[in-house]
Amino acid sequence: MTERDPSSPAVRLGFRENAGQFSLLVLINAFVGGMVGLERTVVPLVGSQEFGLVLRTAIFSFIVSFGVVKAFSNLASGALADTFGRKRVLVAGWILGVPVPFMIMLAPSWGWIVAANVLLGINQGLAWSMTLLMKIDLVGPRGRGLAVGLNEFAGYLAVGLTALATGYLASAYGLRPEPFYLGVGYVVLGLLVSALLVQDTGEHIRLEMVSYAPEPDTLSFREVFAITSLKDRNLFACSQAGLVNNLNDGMSWGVFPIFFSAFGLGVGRIGILKAIYPVVWGLLRSRPGP
Repeated sequence: MTERDPSSPAVRLGFRENAGQFSLLVLINAFVGGMVGLERTVVPLVGSQEFGLVLRTAIFSFIVSFGVVKAFSNLASGALADTFGRKRVLVAGWILGVPVPFMIMLAPSWGWIVAANVLLGINQGLAWSMTLLMKIDLVGPRGRGLAVGLNEFAGYLAVGLTALATGYLASAYGLRPEPFYLGVGYVVLGLLVSALLVQDTGEHIRLEMVSYAPEPDTLSFREVFAITSLKDRNLFACSQAGLVNNLNDGMSWGVFPIFFSAFGLGVGRIGILKAIYPVVWGLLRSRPGP
């Protein structure tokens, strides 16, 4: 079989031209966000009420493990995508996420929760990054802002709605296992849709390079890291803002459920409060970017 010419009319950039694949990737990122939403309301309460963790630092260990692993997974995802292709990395992210809801449901100790969050961090770092990159590949340079906005909209809306749903399920059936049945559905659907329906965007990348960037950028990873983290003031400010924003979000992830519970608030109402922030975030991120 001969390789299709990337400049052929069958491969086009744009929202309308790739509506089907773009919509699938929006759906998949909703599943990715839902995996994080599983933990927003219930897991901190599992640590304090089921495992008797008193020290807040012990409870926060699952957030730290998630954040560190996700950061390195994000860092590696670009190189992995260039080497193996977007779709393969996306599917790999979902495969590594499959054990997560089962480990949390069946965990006999807090160490299992921490280990599950290591896998969740890899899942998020690979799968979220790939859905974003593949959307950008499909629409080309002119549609990147809106593609990023829709990606974040789907992901964070799912975070909030899942936090709300797990709070309701926990109030009706208990902290485990019923709230995490949602996670089983997310990983099964996410993996099947990614493996069977999503198409790799390699030809769209080649078309964009031919059309918009005939001379590839030769910056090394070290040079890119230096520019985005230190040398360019605008990118440095963006990096700082992103770090602070995610740090605040991570701390609220562990603090709020325990704080609200200490004042007698039920898990159902905690779920409502935990849902508000990511839902508003997702709705506001849906607007087109620059």
